[in-house]
Amino acid sequence: MQWTTNDPKYGDIIRVKVKFYYHYGLFEDAEHVIQFGLPDNTGLDPDSIAVITTDMQTFLHGGMLETAKLSFAEKRKRRSPEKTIRYAHEQLGRTGYNILHNNCEHFVNECVFGVAESTLVDSTREEIRKRI
Repeated sequence: MQWTTNDPKYGDIIRVKVKFYYHYGLFEDAEHVIQFGLPDNTGLDPDSIAVITTDMQTFLHGGMLETAKLSFAEKRKRRSPEKTIRYAHEQLGRTGYNILHNNCEHFVNECVFGVAESTLVDSTREEIRKRI
């Protein structure tokens, strides 16, 4: 997956850099971005973090928007934008946030591809394995 500064379309994965990490969401329209928690959940009880919808300005949290550019193989694996957004809406209010096992990147990949994965977590685990 590559990232661009292009305007997102309905059902696209979007992200914004927050401190040293990215926060991910799904674009429905300028008034509706579906995301697991807010861009900065620092100090919040993980049990209080839920799948929510906000406007784009709240999602961006003062940062710059990036839109996923899916590869051909990723496009073949993805759910349609309509199914992606429908599934995401079904998850609104869901809790259980965990930075390692159930974060905002896991959430968007689950909605789009049907598999909850996080490249940040996977690459960090790989780096740790190399050093052991």
